[in-house]
Amino acid sequence: MNNLQASPAIAAALAGEVGDGVAFMSAAQQRRCYDEHDHRHQQGHLLNITINEELRAFIDPLTAIEQAALGRSLRAEGCRDALVLWGEVLIDGHNRYEICRRHDIPFKTVQNSSFESLDDVMLWMIDNHLARRSVSDFQRGVLALRKKEIVTARMAQKAGEPDKAGEQPASEDAKEAKAADPGPPWNTREDVAKAARVSSNTISQIERIQKAAAPQLVEAVRAGTISINAAANVASLPAEEQIAAVAGGKKQLQEAARQVREQKAAARPPKEEPPGEITALRAQVAALREKVDALTAENAELRAQL
Repeated sequence: MNNLQASPAIAAALAGEVGDGVAFMSAAQQRRCYDEHDHRHQQGHLLNITINEELRAFIDPLTAIEQAALGRSLRAEGCRDALVLWGEVLIDGHNRYEICRRHDIPFKTVQNSSFESLDDVMLWMIDNHLARRSVSDFQRGVLALRKKEIVTARMAQKAGEPDKAGEQPASEDAKEAKAADPGPPWNTREDVAKAARVSSNTISQIERIQKAAAPQLVEAVRAGTISINAAANVASLPAEEQIAAVAGGKKQLQEAARQVREQKAAARPPKEEPPGEITALRAQVAALREKVDALTAENAELRAQL
């Protein structure tokens, strides 16, 4: 019974991998070899999965604890959710893919072919991550700012495209009408902050980090070693001082941020004293408030006696 051949489909699938030797295998051997072949295919050894580093940067790195927990879950329960691909590009499941490859855990893939461009993929990934509670404030701010860039670029491109009917550039009137249109809610820092669920001041700090921070400082913020506020201060230092502060660890980063804050405070011009008339009026207001408080207390006592 063990010498019976497996199905022609299994034999055909194995022929390209083990050659003519498949003809000398028993049905059980063919089935076992086919299972291993299918397992390797599902592992990505035969799938050509591409990692786009720009897309991968949208994802917060896992902490050591999170990495260990995800690894235990995948080894115990398997990879239940399929990884999402756009062609050969991985667009969802980067952490699971890395752990599955490392531990030889089977996984499945599914195609999302609804995108026309990499920008479409980016917007889809950004919206997915902005909706997740586990994403850090810094990463949400970065994602929201990236979405603003993509949307703004698309609006500019669309404004310069010829109209569909006559293949001619838009008239001046049409351009003015488009300029008057506020467009999607991505025009102001407040809009970006609302989408990222952080304050406008935090978005401003993230912009400063993106413009001036050394890569090592950016990674420290992403890892949670330093707060957004402190990192924005440290980012004003020369790159070599930023790198040295990061190398010194959390305490040195905090000290560098404190020194920058103190330097900024010392550089601010002293507050001007209000004119004498204003000071006198403020004193009168304070005195009147004291009288009102005293009369209120006296009124309360009289009511109690009635």
